[in-house]
Amino acid sequence: MSFAAVAAVLALIPGGAAGAHAGGAKPTIVLVHGAFADSSGFNAVAARLLRDGYPVVAAPNPLRGLGSDAAAVRALLDSIQGPIVLVGHSYGGAVISAAATGDTDVRALVYLAAFVPEAGESVQELAGRFPGSTVGESLKAVPMPGGQVDLYIDPAVFRANFGGDLSGKDAALLAIAQRPASGAALGEPAAGPQAWHTIPSYDLISGADRIIPPAAQRFMAARAGATTQVVKGASHLVFVAQPDTAVAFIERAARETSR
Repeated sequence: MSFAAVAAVLALIPGGAAGAHAGGAKPTIVLVHGAFADSSGFNAVAARLLRDGYPVVAAPNPLRGLGSDAAAVRALLDSIQGPIVLVGHSYGGAVISAAATGDTDVRALVYLAAFVPEAGESVQELAGRFPGSTVGESLKAVPMPGGQVDLYIDPAVFRANFGGDLSGKDAALLAIAQRPASGAALGEPAAGPQAWHTIPSYDLISGADRIIPPAAQRFMAARAGATTQVVKGASHLVFVAQPDTAVAFIERAARETSR
Protein backbone atom coordinates (compact mmCIF):
# COMPACT_ATOMS: atom_id res chain seq x y z
CA MET A 1 0.00 0.00 0.00
CA SER A 2 1.35 3.45 -0.88
CA PHE A 3 1.88 6.19 1.69
CA ALA A 4 -0.90 8.14 -0.01
CA ALA A 5 -3.27 5.24 0.48
CA VAL A 6 -2.21 4.85 4.11
CA ALA A 7 -2.75 8.57 4.68
CA ALA A 8 -6.23 8.32 3.19
CA VAL A 9 -7.10 5.53 5.59
CA LEU A 10 -5.63 7.36 8.57
CA ALA A 11 -7.61 10.46 7.71
CA LEU A 12 -10.74 8.49 8.56
CA ILE A 13 -9.44 7.54 12.00
CA PRO A 14 -9.65 9.99 14.92
CA GLY A 15 -6.06 10.83 15.79
CA GLY A 16 -4.77 9.28 12.53
CA ALA A 17 -1.81 10.80 10.70
CA ALA A 18 -3.58 12.99 8.16
CA GLY A 19 -6.03 14.43 10.64
CA ALA A 20 -4.08 14.05 13.82
CA HIS A 21 -3.47 17.70 14.53
CA ALA A 22 -6.64 19.26 13.20
CA GLY A 23 -7.96 21.23 16.13
CA GLY A 24 -5.33 19.87 18.53
CA ALA A 25 -2.90 21.99 20.52
CA LYS A 26 -0.05 19.50 20.65
CA PRO A 27 2.31 18.52 17.83
CA THR A 28 2.22 15.09 16.27
CA ILE A 29 5.12 12.95 17.46
CA VAL A 30 6.55 10.90 14.59
CA LEU A 31 8.74 7.99 15.73
CA VAL A 32 11.35 6.55 13.34
CA HIS A 33 13.04 3.31 14.33
CA GLY A 34 16.58 2.40 13.44
CA ALA A 35 18.32 -0.65 12.04
CA PHE A 36 17.82 -4.10 13.60
CA ALA A 37 14.46 -2.93 15.01
CA ASP A 38 10.91 -2.10 14.07
CA SER A 39 8.23 0.28 15.33
CA SER A 40 7.11 -2.11 18.08
CA GLY A 41 10.15 -1.04 20.07
CA PHE A 42 8.37 2.28 20.58
CA ASN A 43 5.25 0.70 22.12
CA ALA A 44 5.92 1.87 25.67
CA VAL A 45 6.95 5.35 24.49
CA ALA A 46 3.90 5.68 22.23
CA ALA A 47 1.51 4.57 25.00
CA ARG A 48 2.83 7.25 27.34
CA LEU A 49 2.71 9.97 24.68
CA LEU A 50 -0.88 9.06 23.85
CA ARG A 51 -1.76 9.14 27.56
CA ASP A 52 -0.36 12.67 27.68
CA GLY A 53 -2.51 13.81 24.77
CA TYR A 54 -0.01 13.74 21.90
CA PRO A 55 -0.98 12.36 18.49
CA VAL A 56 1.58 9.68 17.59
CA VAL A 57 2.64 8.13 14.28
CA ALA A 58 5.26 5.38 13.99
CA ALA A 59 6.98 5.52 10.62
CA PRO A 60 7.90 2.23 8.91
CA ASN A 61 11.57 2.76 8.10
CA PRO A 62 12.40 0.55 5.07
CA LEU A 63 16.12 0.16 6.01
CA ARG A 64 17.08 -0.22 2.35
CA GLY A 65 19.07 2.94 1.62
CA LEU A 66 19.51 6.26 3.39
CA GLY A 67 18.20 8.39 0.52
CA SER A 68 15.21 6.19 -0.23
CA ASP A 69 14.41 5.67 3.46
CA ALA A 70 14.41 9.44 4.01
CA ALA A 71 12.12 9.91 1.00
CA ALA A 72 9.67 7.37 2.43
CA VAL A 73 9.59 9.13 5.81
CA ARG A 74 9.25 12.51 4.11
CA ALA A 75 6.19 11.24 2.23
CA LEU A 76 4.64 10.29 5.56
CA LEU A 77 5.47 13.71 7.05
CA ASP A 78 3.75 15.36 4.09
CA SER A 79 0.53 13.54 5.01
CA ILE A 80 0.42 15.04 8.51
CA GLN A 81 -1.31 18.34 9.19
CA GLY A 82 0.18 20.77 11.66
CA PRO A 83 3.42 20.86 13.66
CA ILE A 84 5.57 17.77 14.08
CA VAL A 85 8.24 16.62 16.50
CA LEU A 86 10.35 14.08 14.63
CA VAL A 87 12.11 11.41 16.68
CA GLY A 88 14.78 9.02 15.43
CA HIS A 89 16.66 6.16 17.07
CA SER A 90 20.12 5.06 15.90
CA TYR A 91 20.15 4.88 12.06
CA GLY A 92 16.74 6.56 12.25
CA GLY A 93 18.60 9.70 13.31
CA ALA A 94 20.33 9.83 9.93
CA VAL A 95 16.97 9.28 8.24
CA ILE A 96 15.21 12.13 10.06
CA SER A 97 18.17 14.46 9.44
CA ALA A 98 17.54 14.09 5.72
CA ALA A 99 13.76 13.67 5.72
CA ALA A 100 13.05 16.92 7.59
CA THR A 101 15.24 19.20 5.47
CA GLY A 102 13.15 22.15 4.35
CA ASP A 103 10.03 20.93 6.15
CA THR A 104 8.59 23.94 7.96
CA ASP A 105 6.14 21.79 9.94
CA VAL A 106 8.92 19.93 11.78
CA ARG A 107 9.52 21.99 14.91
CA ALA A 108 12.09 19.76 16.62
CA LEU A 109 14.36 16.82 15.89
CA VAL A 110 14.82 14.40 18.78
CA TYR A 111 17.69 11.94 18.60
CA LEU A 112 17.58 8.88 20.86
CA ALA A 113 21.03 7.24 20.95
CA ALA A 114 21.19 8.23 17.31
CA PHE A 115 23.41 9.16 14.43
CA VAL A 116 23.43 12.85 13.50
CA PRO A 117 25.50 12.89 10.30
CA GLU A 118 26.84 15.75 8.29
CA ALA A 119 26.65 15.59 4.50
CA GLY A 120 29.17 13.05 3.23
CA GLU A 121 29.21 10.92 6.38
CA SER A 122 27.74 7.43 6.70
CA VAL A 123 26.55 5.77 9.90
CA GLN A 124 29.13 3.04 9.32
CA GLU A 125 31.93 5.62 9.32
CA LEU A 126 30.56 7.51 12.33
CA ALA A 127 30.21 4.33 14.41
CA GLY A 128 33.91 3.65 13.97
CA ARG A 129 35.21 7.19 14.39
CA PHE A 130 35.52 6.79 18.16
CA PRO A 131 36.61 3.65 20.03
CA GLY A 132 34.10 1.45 21.80
CA SER A 133 31.60 0.32 19.17
CA THR A 134 30.91 -3.41 18.93
CA VAL A 135 28.65 -3.12 15.89
CA GLY A 136 31.14 -4.64 13.44
CA GLU A 137 31.74 -7.75 15.51
CA SER A 138 28.02 -8.09 16.31
CA LEU A 139 26.70 -8.36 12.75
CA LYS A 140 25.59 -11.42 10.84
CA ALA A 141 25.31 -11.04 7.06
CA VAL A 142 22.75 -12.78 4.85
CA PRO A 143 23.64 -12.61 1.12
CA MET A 144 20.77 -11.35 -1.01
CA PRO A 145 20.08 -11.50 -4.76
CA GLY A 146 21.99 -8.90 -6.73
CA GLY A 147 25.06 -9.00 -4.54
CA GLN A 148 23.65 -7.02 -1.61
CA VAL A 149 23.64 -8.24 1.99
CA ASP A 150 21.12 -7.94 4.81
CA LEU A 151 22.65 -7.34 8.21
CA TYR A 152 21.36 -8.51 11.59
CA ILE A 153 22.67 -8.29 15.14
CA ASP A 154 23.71 -11.81 16.13
CA PRO A 155 21.13 -12.95 18.70
CA ALA A 156 23.95 -14.46 20.75
CA VAL A 157 25.31 -10.98 21.51
CA PHE A 158 22.12 -8.92 21.11
CA ARG A 159 21.60 -8.28 24.80
CA ALA A 160 25.25 -7.72 25.68
CA ASN A 161 25.98 -5.33 22.83
CA PHE A 162 22.61 -3.83 21.87
CA GLY A 163 20.40 -3.83 24.96
CA GLY A 164 22.44 -4.50 28.08
CA ASP A 165 19.90 -2.86 30.41
CA LEU A 166 16.99 -5.01 29.20
CA SER A 167 15.82 -8.21 30.83
CA GLY A 168 16.99 -11.41 29.19
CA LYS A 169 13.44 -12.19 28.07
CA ASP A 170 12.85 -8.79 26.49
CA ALA A 171 16.21 -8.80 24.73
CA ALA A 172 15.61 -12.30 23.37
CA LEU A 173 12.22 -11.29 21.92
CA LEU A 174 13.65 -8.15 20.30
CA ALA A 175 16.49 -10.19 18.83
CA ILE A 176 13.98 -12.55 17.24
CA ALA A 177 11.80 -9.74 15.86
CA GLN A 178 14.59 -7.54 14.53
CA ARG A 179 14.46 -6.33 10.93
CA PRO A 180 17.66 -6.28 8.90
CA ALA A 181 19.29 -3.23 7.39
CA SER A 182 20.94 -3.51 4.03
CA GLY A 183 24.67 -3.04 3.92
CA ALA A 184 24.03 -0.28 1.39
CA ALA A 185 21.92 1.68 3.88
CA LEU A 186 24.58 1.68 6.58
CA GLY A 187 27.33 2.60 4.13
CA GLU A 188 25.47 5.29 2.18
CA PRO A 189 26.75 8.81 2.91
CA ALA A 190 24.26 11.49 3.89
CA ALA A 191 23.61 13.80 0.96
CA GLY A 192 22.61 17.44 0.81
CA PRO A 193 21.77 19.83 3.65
CA GLN A 194 20.98 18.16 6.96
CA ALA A 195 17.91 19.35 8.84
CA TRP A 196 19.69 19.86 12.16
CA HIS A 197 21.37 22.94 10.70
CA THR A 198 18.03 24.78 10.78
CA ILE A 199 15.68 22.85 13.11
CA PRO A 200 16.17 22.79 16.91
CA SER A 201 17.71 19.48 17.95
CA TYR A 202 17.54 17.42 21.14
CA ASP A 203 19.89 14.51 21.78
CA LEU A 204 19.34 11.84 24.43
CA ILE A 205 22.76 10.22 24.86
CA SER A 206 23.00 6.67 26.16
CA GLY A 207 25.92 6.61 28.56
CA ALA A 208 26.87 2.92 28.23
CA ASP A 209 26.14 2.47 24.52
CA ARG A 210 28.12 -0.32 22.85
CA ILE A 211 26.83 0.43 19.34
CA ILE A 212 27.33 4.21 19.02
CA PRO A 213 30.03 5.12 21.55
CA PRO A 214 28.95 7.89 23.93
CA ALA A 215 31.92 9.97 22.73
CA ALA A 216 30.54 9.80 19.19
CA GLN A 217 27.09 10.79 20.40
CA ARG A 218 28.49 13.75 22.31
CA PHE A 219 30.52 14.85 19.29
CA MET A 220 27.52 14.77 16.96
CA ALA A 221 25.25 16.49 19.49
CA ALA A 222 27.75 19.29 20.10
CA ARG A 223 28.26 19.81 16.38
CA ALA A 224 24.50 20.11 15.90
CA GLY A 225 24.16 22.52 18.82
CA ALA A 226 21.65 20.10 20.33
CA THR A 227 20.08 20.27 23.77
CA THR A 228 21.42 17.14 25.43
CA GLN A 229 20.74 14.77 28.29
CA VAL A 230 23.04 11.89 29.20
CA VAL A 231 21.44 8.77 30.65
CA LYS A 232 24.12 7.09 32.73
CA GLY A 233 24.40 3.35 32.29
CA ALA A 234 21.91 3.26 29.41
CA SER A 235 22.34 0.90 26.49
CA HIS A 236 21.66 1.58 22.83
CA LEU A 237 18.00 0.73 23.52
CA VAL A 238 17.63 3.47 26.12
CA PHE A 239 14.07 4.29 25.02
CA VAL A 240 12.98 0.67 25.51
CA ALA A 241 14.63 0.24 28.89
CA GLN A 242 13.70 3.72 30.16
CA PRO A 243 10.54 4.86 28.34
CA ASP A 244 9.66 7.44 31.01
CA THR A 245 13.02 9.16 30.49
CA ALA A 246 12.62 9.11 26.71
CA VAL A 247 9.06 10.46 26.86
CA ALA A 248 10.01 13.27 29.24
CA PHE A 249 12.78 14.28 26.84
CA ILE A 250 10.49 14.17 23.78
CA GLU A 251 7.81 16.18 25.56
CA ARG A 252 10.41 18.73 26.64
CA ALA A 253 11.33 19.23 22.98
CA ALA A 254 7.65 19.59 22.10
CA ARG A 255 7.05 22.21 24.81
CA GLU A 256 10.17 24.24 24.14
CA THR A 257 9.61 24.48 20.39
CA SER A 258 5.85 25.09 20.42
CA ARG A 259 4.52 28.35 19.02
